[in-house]
Amino acid sequence: MNPSAENNMSGQQKEQLVIGSISTIAKGAGFLDDPDPTKESIYIEPGFLNTALNNDTVEVRVENRKMRGVMERVGVVTRVIERAKTAFVGTIDTKPGGAERGDVILIPDDKRMYTSILIPAAAAAGLVDGLKVYVEIDFASWKDAQKRPTGKVIRILGKKGVNDVEMESIVLEKGFAVGFPPEVEREAREIGTKGKIITAEEIADRRDMRTTQTFTIDPFDAKDFDDAISFKELPGAGGDAKRYEIGVHIADVSHYVREGSALDKEAVKRGCSVYLVDRTIPMLPEVLSNDVCSLNPHEDKLSFSAIFVMNDKAEILERWFGRTIMNSTHRYTYETAQSAIDGTTANIDKYSNGIQTAASAEAGMHYRDSLIILNRIAKILQKNKFAEGAIEFEQEEVKFKLDAEGRPIGVYTKPRLDTHKLVEEYMLLANREVARFIFDEIKKKGTRDTGAIYRIHDSPDKEKIGELATFVKALGYDLQLGKDGAVTARGLNSLLEQIEGTAHESLIRTATIRSMQKAIYSTKNIGHFGLAFDFYTHFTSPIRRYPDLLVHRVLAKHLANQPFGDKDIVNFQHIAETSTDREIDAAEAERASKKLKQVEYMATRIGQTFTGTISGVTKWGMYVEEDISKSEGMINFKNLGDDYWVFDQKTYSVHGERSKKTYTLGDKVTFKVMSADLDKKVLDYSLQR
Repeated sequence: MNPSAENNMSGQQKEQLVIGSISTIAKGAGFLDDPDPTKESIYIEPGFLNTALNNDTVEVRVENRKMRGVMERVGVVTRVIERAKTAFVGTIDTKPGGAERGDVILIPDDKRMYTSILIPAAAAAGLVDGLKVYVEIDFASWKDAQKRPTGKVIRILGKKGVNDVEMESIVLEKGFAVGFPPEVEREAREIGTKGKIITAEEIADRRDMRTTQTFTIDPFDAKDFDDAISFKELPGAGGDAKRYEIGVHIADVSHYVREGSALDKEAVKRGCSVYLVDRTIPMLPEVLSNDVCSLNPHEDKLSFSAIFVMNDKAEILERWFGRTIMNSTHRYTYETAQSAIDGTTANIDKYSNGIQTAASAEAGMHYRDSLIILNRIAKILQKNKFAEGAIEFEQEEVKFKLDAEGRPIGVYTKPRLDTHKLVEEYMLLANREVARFIFDEIKKKGTRDTGAIYRIHDSPDKEKIGELATFVKALGYDLQLGKDGAVTARGLNSLLEQIEGTAHESLIRTATIRSMQKAIYSTKNIGHFGLAFDFYTHFTSPIRRYPDLLVHRVLAKHLANQPFGDKDIVNFQHIAETSTDREIDAAEAERASKKLKQVEYMATRIGQTFTGTISGVTKWGMYVEEDISKSEGMINFKNLGDDYWVFDQKTYSVHGERSKKTYTLGDKVTFKVMSADLDKKVLDYSLQR
């Protein structure tokens, strides 16, 4: 801390020391959540961060200070306990102000990074303007927050603006590695060589499903198939009642990736696969994810299965969990499976935007009858789910057509087909029933055994829901709340039904989503509010999510009636927390890659006019999302003429004091693209009136 800062703090009353994760902004200020949820976040002014960076775990001294004539609680970082990250991606500037001759600086991509990073002349050879570099900060030598930290170059990525360079930058910036360590690759190669050989002894220990009709349904460009569905019609029981054996078969990754191995440790660190616009950064090496573990068609594969006997009413008559061996009869895409259900290949071009052909759809017609029954039962499962209070927030998925250099040359929206919902319902069924089974097994053994990891979703924050109820009431709609101010899933669904097809639908859907909590992983079950499930976990994607792999191990131990030790239980909680964090990082990387392509797409359309929806309102302007590409840009109020704009947070709107014009979240507007900043990944729009 600088001397002037210390002088400014003199005479202040010390309140408390708080430890937590800090959020910083580009201006060098920060915020820390108060441990008391009834109190506002603690604000740390510029000059008082003491070298703390975004998401670092810090100790903060909270004090009262008179600001603008009012006593307010402010914080001073007293020490950094743990660094969230030590390396940053950025662009080289060879003419930095205030640097010694020959020194260069890195301008970080991370917009929350409030300082540039100095690379001394001795280590700057070959670094030129516009080069993207991955740099590690020397925190041991960075004691003065008023000076730049010194960095060491880990990797030179290449020239900014090149697609591969930008994608690798996004991945590294979010803390994911592009390649795998040598020992991980070595283990994967050994499994690749030996893992394809399935011994007679292994088969004998498993339920053999190889003669049962089984297929995968995935995106057309998928390479890792971690789930398959099997179908068999069973003899009726009790008259003409129909009975079906429906299996959800999941790649048995836990058979290959053993606990404590180099592969396992790397998978824990990654937490999940990362899906960017043009590539996948897998959690496991490709020899596993795309070959040994992948349920490729016409190959014997080891799987972990949830098998159900169900009737025409989608009621579960029997259930079985265990290890199996299976062989996928056919590989469907969502589009070819939909064509089979429709009984025609005529719509395949519309479904797949010309990517797939009628010939590819024709091959799947052989299993049409099975798909029709599976689809019918899936629709009942979906209906029952909504009857119990599940919330439906379907959103369109935007895809870009890229040229050979990765530049966006077109955009399209993927339709949500019945087959997407079909697969979703059977995966939900398996996840729910596995969670229920594990919960029941724990209950049998007593309260001490908490050998589980759940996917939980808490009910919405009452304060946010109260604000939402007030907001929608002003628009003429009703959100029913309980006496305690809480809301039920049925209450939210009732609201969504009221607004369906109205002018306010987009606005209220957006506001409702923002009022919801985030789903997380936990060893303690509280149910899943959004799905209206009392029990839920992730079991169906162990190739791309570590919690699913862990659930396979947990389920296997419960099936074998094996005990869990204290070390297991502590480890489960650690994995639940880190997997939640990694999931957030992966989602941010995915959004960043999509944002890059949206800015690139609009950069070639400067001066063109589009229609869009107001997606955000602030004190300084409003954000607008273009209808087709979903490219979001800012319309600054200073460009809206001679008026003073007042922001109303409760109604998600702004209004001009002179013009009396009001703009509200969800309004449709026409705008022109004014500029596109590829470095900052921002778009500027102007309103067309």
